Amino acid sequence: MAVEQPLTGETTRIHDIGYRGYDGPRLGRAYARRSLYSQSLRGAYGLGRSVKSKVLPMLLFAVMCVPAAIMVAVAVATKAHELPVGYTRYAIMMQAVISLYVASQAPQAVSRDLRFKTVPLYFSRPIETADYVRAKFAALASAIFVLTAAPLLVMYVGALLSKLGFAHQTKEFAEGLVSVALLSLLFAGIGLVIAAVTPRRGFGIAAVIAVLVISYGAVSTLQAIASTQGHDGAVPWIGLFSPVTLIDGVQSAFLGATTRAPGGVAPSTGEGVVDVLVTLALIAGSYGLLLRRYKKVGL
Repeated sequence: MAVEQPLTGETTRIHDIGYRGYDGPRLGRAYARRSLYSQSLRGAYGLGRSVKSKVLPMLLFAVMCVPAAIMVAVAVATKAHELPVGYTRYAIMMQAVISLYVASQAPQAVSRDLRFKTVPLYFSRPIETADYVRAKFAALASAIFVLTAAPLLVMYVGALLSKLGFAHQTKEFAEGLVSVALLSLLFAGIGLVIAAVTPRRGFGIAAVIAVLVISYGAVSTLQAIASTQGHDGAVPWIGLFSPVTLIDGVQSAFLGATTRAPGGVAPSTGEGVVDVLVTLALIAGSYGLLLRRYKKVGL
């Protein structure tokens, strides 16, 4: 309805301009969750955003894939019987690039919603705290998986074109995918928790880099000192204190990878089980902390 204000000497007139309530289908929480996931995943690579937003994620994606393509070219040119770097070792070798990607995209995924207090607007729709957290967690984990799995796919296709053993390459490729899937979940959880408690993007980037990169450097140094002094048994246990060395321990124990720990000290089966349990606990703990954080934000 619309009311037309009367002029002097005229009566008021009411016009029916056709406003009606919405009586069509309502897509519900699942659709809202999928939409938030899709939008967040696209945003992690700058899709649907400004050109400036695409530069860093696309550049890091290229940096991840180019060495893999070069290794394939070398293997083809030299007619090698094996790729220079194994599928499970590639992500560990490129951990600095992956950490930089997480540091740049985890704050982008959640910090702006917190800083500008737009999170309660999400919860005014048929979407709950758990839906928001799952969508953001899954989107960042998927984005990291794309970043880490793409070079493995390049290596795998190149190996098959080089006529390397199909069964052997497929097995190692599958092990590599399991490794980077676990890494993606772990890095996404840690990155989002840090970003969720530091709404300012700059602080979030610095904090993520400190946790992922500096912890790896510190742990690797301590492992080298322990190995040099003959305490090889301590090397796998020290690796529990860095996300990168945790993944290295898991894949060294169960996925046939060669460890990058100083001295080449690989964890035993028992130590590998501990690595798996700690990794899963960190992923579940990150999810729980995000739920707790956003329950407070949504009030």
